[in-house]
Amino acid sequence: MATIFCDTDCELWYTKANELKLEVIRMPYIIDGEEGLSDLGEEFDPKKFYDRMRAGASATTAGLNEEIYYDTFKPFFEKGDDILYIAFSSKMSNTFESLGLAIARLQKEYPNVKYRRFDTLSICVGAGMLVYLGAKYCREHGDDIDAAYDYLESVKNRVNVRFVVENMKYLARGGRISPAKAKIANLMNIKPVLVVKDGVIDVGSKQNGLKKAYNYIIDEMKNSYEQIDDSPIMIIDADNKEVADEIENRVKEAYPNAPIWRQPIGPVIGVHAGPSTVGLVYTKKA
Repeated sequence: MATIFCDTDCELWYTKANELKLEVIRMPYIIDGEEGLSDLGEEFDPKKFYDRMRAGASATTAGLNEEIYYDTFKPFFEKGDDILYIAFSSKMSNTFESLGLAIARLQKEYPNVKYRRFDTLSICVGAGMLVYLGAKYCREHGDDIDAAYDYLESVKNRVNVRFVVENMKYLARGGRISPAKAKIANLMNIKPVLVVKDGVIDVGSKQNGLKKAYNYIIDEMKNSYEQIDDSPIMIIDADNKEVADEIENRVKEAYPNAPIWRQPIGPVIGVHAGPSTVGLVYTKKA
């Protein structure tokens, strides 16, 4: 028997996490001084959250400390099952330093337990895609976490993450870009198409206006999409249903038989991306 962990930064919807019998590490966020824990959409109200951000609410994120990680993993080390943690990118947070300290203590206390952490080098449903594929593979192959780890290594570079933010100020607040660049981009109506590359967020393209940016992510998908092991096409939005609906309709026209998953962007990712962000995530040709 294997225990498979993910964290809520992977944004895999809670019903899928339940179906795959995943243990979920809830990551914290703070809005106007109120701390919450992301829950993969189980009780999250996206409209309320993003309306608060639009109204000027202060929103930040935080990592977990060593003791929280220790207490989270200890019951599963005590059970003696193999443990696989499919995690969001280690390059996007120092929380993994605390995790490493906790795991080192547990491995000293329980030296016979096999523990592996797979670094997806992605975030949001880019990581969620790999959680889904990796957990499904593991469950279908006798809960062999080594085989699942190797499988994930073989497919992780085939997950494409593209998203468009409406306002760059939120990325600047989170330190993802400089405030000066954000201000210039907003004034000139430059809308970067952001991608996840080598574990960090990068600019994949710069488009003149939102419409061109949305067209770009759809065109890029048409040039590169290929399904892997029932992988879905994921369309996500931060309270921007109208645009997400339009993207879904265009994707359906191009790929009428492809599974399409729709869901809101959760609070931890939303803090950095901001309201009205729209993303398209899919697997691509090798």
